[in-house]
Amino acid sequence: MLADLPEVIYLPAPETRHTPVGAIIDLLDSELAADRPGHDAMLRSLLDVLLLHILRGWLDRQTDTGWSAALHDPAVAAALSAIHGSPGQSWTVAELAAHARISRAGLARRFTDLIGRPPIAYLTWWRMTLAARELRDTDTPLTVIARDSGCASEFAFAHAFKNEFGLPPGQFRKTNRPAQPPDRNPGRSAEFVTRAVTRAVESEK
Repeated sequence: MLADLPEVIYLPAPETRHTPVGAIIDLLDSELAADRPGHDAMLRSLLDVLLLHILRGWLDRQTDTGWSAALHDPAVAAALSAIHGSPGQSWTVAELAAHARISRAGLARRFTDLIGRPPIAYLTWWRMTLAARELRDTDTPLTVIARDSGCASEFAFAHAFKNEFGLPPGQFRKTNRPAQPPDRNPGRSAEFVTRAVTRAVESEK
């Protein structure tokens, strides 16, 4: 979905009045007016919620192609929900189709057209993506990650992971640890973005 996003999402101010987006912007505006306890945390939280509502607004407009079209297709959305809800389950196309209340061939066709890969290929990709996140961000043992990924053995997991990322899981973990510089002033960047958003909205009014 992130790959489908444009560089800029434009929501005209008149369209956001009396909506959650407008309400959040009003809250941001009032938060900037006074430095009250919890100011930095409030700004970051409101910006997170604002971003989600902006993405929802964009998705609601894009119903013909890409991820938005997939999420608006009841059968494909149901299959995605099943996969994301239980990625370690041994799903088959028939089981996903039954969950989505559609024929196996119908789901396979619609899923591949909208997502860009067949259901089981997507399931494998999603499992390996979750595994990569675990390898990068935690010290969870490989045996546990392999089990949670729905693989029959650690060897099967290593093979599937290398096919997806080009590296064995252990080597991926060693070379992809995130750098974590100290956040000296976490509220400052949030406040900068908040003021920019507020100014943009006020210029539309």
